[in-house]
Amino acid sequence: MNISRPTFIAIEKGSRDVKPEELVALAGLYHTSLNRLMRQSAPPTEVAPHLRAVVERQGEDAGLEAAVAKLSEFVDDYMFLRDKVQGYVMPVPPAQPARSPIPVERFAEICAAKQREELGFGDREPVSSLRKTLDEKGVHVFIDGLDSKLAGLYAYIENFGYCILVNRKHPQARRRWTIAHEYGHFLFDRDRRGVDFVQPMKRKPENERFADAFAMHFLMPGDGVQRRFHDTYQQKGDVNVGDVLRIADYYGVSLMAMVLRLESLGLVKRGSWDAIKDSGARVQDIRAASGVEEVEVKDSAEIFPDRYLILAVEAWSSQAITTSQFAKLIRKPIIEARDFGQKLSQQTDGMQSVINLRLGDSLVHKEQPRA
Repeated sequence: MNISRPTFIAIEKGSRDVKPEELVALAGLYHTSLNRLMRQSAPPTEVAPHLRAVVERQGEDAGLEAAVAKLSEFVDDYMFLRDKVQGYVMPVPPAQPARSPIPVERFAEICAAKQREELGFGDREPVSSLRKTLDEKGVHVFIDGLDSKLAGLYAYIENFGYCILVNRKHPQARRRWTIAHEYGHFLFDRDRRGVDFVQPMKRKPENERFADAFAMHFLMPGDGVQRRFHDTYQQKGDVNVGDVLRIADYYGVSLMAMVLRLESLGLVKRGSWDAIKDSGARVQDIRAASGVEEVEVKDSAEIFPDRYLILAVEAWSSQAITTSQFAKLIRKPIIEARDFGQKLSQQTDGMQSVINLRLGDSLVHKEQPRA
């Protein structure tokens, strides 16, 4: 900071005011913004994911420190907004399932079926908007660019909740798998923190096996996948790779994930995915040759979940934060942030109308008799 030790001690004691340029230097030393440094609220619990993969090569953890800092920053901003909006209450996340002595993969299948039932997806339907669904359950999912080796980070933070940071650079199907995988960790070992590397580990521990099995059963329910596979076979008398790609699109997963799922169900022979991979055919080429159009993106790719954005708009509309703060909090230029805030504010205003009902009132609209 280019100041003497006695001067720094005087600042700490409050006998000397800190100068603006000294605050800027302090913010730089801690790799944070001046706005964040000056906040009066207490900082959130440190986000320090536990490495689940053994780093075998030097530099393999490149970008992890930046990703952790990014997640910490998002959580800090979220807690700042929560404090600014009076009376805001976070949804209560689901309870952690009681452990079972049965094999972990079977336990994951049971948990996935229960979650699908509680969320209203049944045993066949696809999870149409995974991120929004979990946001309503109190699981905060952020999406931003990370090092290509990282699929995502997860952490459970006291007095805030469960947070997931997913790599925006990955395709939508990969992002959905990562979110479902990390949600599995939330159900199985939410008290731990971790980072999900793209490259699989040689030997997976119990919690990783649970998360993988949970994601598979949660996104690709056995009954639904088998029904669509058999319907295709009955209509065409055969099932080719293009047909499997259509089923994969329906459930919002990658071709690889669906082929491996069909292998596990005994609907296609083992090694089918290895054969597709060894052929050198790209998914884009298979899609074009089969006439399968690109699927519409169902999940939002915004950095922040809907609940965060609504909270930011509410704080801005009530003048609890300035327009400049609002723009920084949603990571947009001021003009774009103002337009975004006004648009979202109009949408949420229309959702807040309430109809008062009494128990004895009829719910059937009846026209008044004309005079």
